[in-house]
Amino acid sequence: MVGGSVPVFDEVILSSALMNQVVSFHSLSGVLVCQAGCILDNLSRFLEDRDFIMPLDLGAKGSCHIGGNVATNAGGLRFLRYGSLHGSILGLEVVLANGTVLNCLTSLRKDNTGYDLKQLFIGSEGTLGVITAVSILCPPKPKAVNVAFLACPGFPEVLRTFSSCRGALGEVLSAFEFMDSECMRLVGQHLNLGCPVQESPFYVLVETSGSNAEHDSAKLNSFLDDVLSSGLVTDGTVATDLKKMQALWALRERITEALSREGYTYKYDISLPVERLYDIVTDLRARLGLSAKAVVGYGHLGDGNLHLNVTAEAFSTQLLGELEPYVYEWTAGQQGSVSAEHGLGFRKRDAMGYSKPPAAVQFMRGLKTLLDPKGILNPYKLLPSRA
Repeated sequence: MVGGSVPVFDEVILSSALMNQVVSFHSLSGVLVCQAGCILDNLSRFLEDRDFIMPLDLGAKGSCHIGGNVATNAGGLRFLRYGSLHGSILGLEVVLANGTVLNCLTSLRKDNTGYDLKQLFIGSEGTLGVITAVSILCPPKPKAVNVAFLACPGFPEVLRTFSSCRGALGEVLSAFEFMDSECMRLVGQHLNLGCPVQESPFYVLVETSGSNAEHDSAKLNSFLDDVLSSGLVTDGTVATDLKKMQALWALRERITEALSREGYTYKYDISLPVERLYDIVTDLRARLGLSAKAVVGYGHLGDGNLHLNVTAEAFSTQLLGELEPYVYEWTAGQQGSVSAEHGLGFRKRDAMGYSKPPAAVQFMRGLKTLLDPKGILNPYKLLPSRA
């Protein structure tokens, strides 16, 4: 999406694929220590056999490495419940540019001795050091999971449904995702996935995770009664068995796959105030008109994270000129972030200034120079190019 791990010029590729071993897991503390090349889905299966789960879940879980997840500070589908990796990561082992092995692989939840160095490398996109091992706090596996897929007549109703959802479901709410009707059209047209509710301008996926099935179901049903009776939701379906839950999640998780079959896709991963989250989609549809095949919006509403996608028959410099810097300027005007969870990489590094002040950018350059004076670690990425 941003070319963060793609070689561009003269880079040497470093693979961690063979560093794929679980070092230890302690069921009492829930702390997993593993090498950076472990695939996220493999770690999830390892933990599920022990009644625990990973605190992050991504559509790319079958191929992405935990080291890469940490280096990009990946967000994903469980962010609403478990927060970012800045909170879940307890320790890291990192190899610096000069070959020094920085062993901060602690399993302690509390360690207030000096600077918290691991935070420097979380989200650094491999520009400050190579992550080789991870210590991560994993939550217990929920004993009861419910997934509801709901239809909403407009985005204001989506927002009010979210507000009602947080109040009614509280501690058992684990995901709140939204998608528009264009997303549903694409997954139906390209992937033959059927819509489980009546056609609507917007759709919401709500997941609850808890320890008591009866308690959680009662809370969910009460919430659904309220939003249906008030007109915030016009139709809905609930799944409790694994197969149906996976089918409902597929409608959300496979949007990217459907977009790739629609044509060339311009992708933007932005954070905005929740109440303005969909306004840019409406604005772009009016701005682009027939020059775009589709302008779609979906994402993690509970986190204020919009995945904005524009499709066309083929790449067009003219269309790109209509999108950039307009999208970045629009986002900056709302005090948003031009990169919510996918980083900046090579393609979007020069957009950093829309979300960070010059002093912050200069401070980052100083850190890069200090830790990697020769610029050998993931060069040409993250930091803006010099004029």
